[in-house]
This record gives sequence, C-alpha cells and structure tokens, in this order.
Amino acid sequence: MAGRGFKEDVEPINNPNLFVLRNGRWQNMYVPVNCDRPFSGVSLAESFADEYSKAHKGVSVGLIPCADGGTTLNQWKEGGLLFDNAIYAARLASRTSDIAGILWHQGEVECGDKSYPLYSDKITAIIRAFRKESILKNIPFIMGGLGEFLVNREDYSGKNYTKVNEAIKKVAECEPNCGFVSADGLKSNPDNLHFCSKSLREFGKRYFREYNRIAD
Repeated sequence: MAGRGFKEDVEPINNPNLFVLRNGRWQNMYVPVNCDRPFSGVSLAESFADEYSKAHKGVSVGLIPCADGGTTLNQWKEGGLLFDNAIYAARLASRTSDIAGILWHQGEVECGDKSYPLYSDKITAIIRAFRKESILKNIPFIMGGLGEFLVNREDYSGKNYTKVNEAIKKVAECEPNCGFVSADGLKSNPDNLHFCSKSLREFGKRYFREYNRIAD
C-alpha cells in the first residue's frame, strides 16, 4: 500500500484538490505520499484520490498515509503500534475533514505455507477492530489482490498468492461495506514483488470503481 513505483515512469498527477495529512495538517499532495522507506515511490492512492476528486466535481480529497511496507497482519492487530498510529491519524484528520474510506493492500508476506490459512481470520479481526471507532464504523473498506508476478520470485512463497487472494475476496464478500479489487494483468517492477508505476495508476482507478460501487 505504501507504493514502490518509480516516479519517472509516469506523468505526475497535477490536481490542486489533492492533499496529504502530515503532522496533523493538510498539505498539497506530494510523492511519495507514504514515506515509510527511502525507496518509497508512486502509490495507488494518488490515482484513487484523483479519480475521487474528478468524480465529485473537484471536491478536496485528503490522503492519510499509514502504511508500513513488508509488515505482517500480526503487526497490524488491535492494540499494536501500527493499528494505534492509524487510529490516531484518522482521529486527527476527522477534526478537519470527513473520513470517507480505508484503502488496504497487504499480503505478500503472508504467502507462506503456515501463514496463508490464517489470513481470513486475522484480517477480519483487524477490520472489525477498525469498525469499533465511530469515525470508521460504516465507511467502505477496500482491499486489493496480490499480483500474479509473485510466482516468478525464486526466493519467495509466491506460489500461494492465489490462496491469499481467495481469502481477501471471501472476507470482502462476508464483511459489510467491504470490497475486493483484482490485480489481474497488472505488472511489477523488475523485483517481481512490487507493482510498477503504470500498474499502480491503473490499480488506483480500479480501487475507486470498487469504492464507488460500495459507497453507492
């Protein structure tokens, strides 16, 4: 979700109505939106926000970056540092804006033989924990699938990516106000792990279409 696309591979999004929460205040959107690592880059959140703004006739759209690349569901469970940070950021943002949705993409690290069978239960618990917060109770929770390119990594349990995708899709069907976004056909960086910039642009648009379906 943090985004590892190379900036030079796509045209920048020039929309003055897009913002990023930083230090509790809204700043004009910049890239990388989610500065979790020195190699952070383009993310799907940018094109999602652009599509949202255009569809709602230029409404201001703020992104609240909370992603931490390569983290596990165990690190996101209720009461953990990542979970609490996301809740705190959402509360800050809600003082000056309306929270409209949660965008979630995670799972590559869960592809191991012992991890993927637990994905459904763990992500369900996380979603329901977010729902306990009044500002997040009924908003859309949009989840994306893992890329097909994961099978090309020799040092990775990518063969199980389809199992994780099945779990994500099942949870999206069972939990209220949740949606699943397919990553079919999307391409990766040379590492066969992270989506490339052009695919992230398309992924963000797919996220918005699914969000729009849920929100309507």
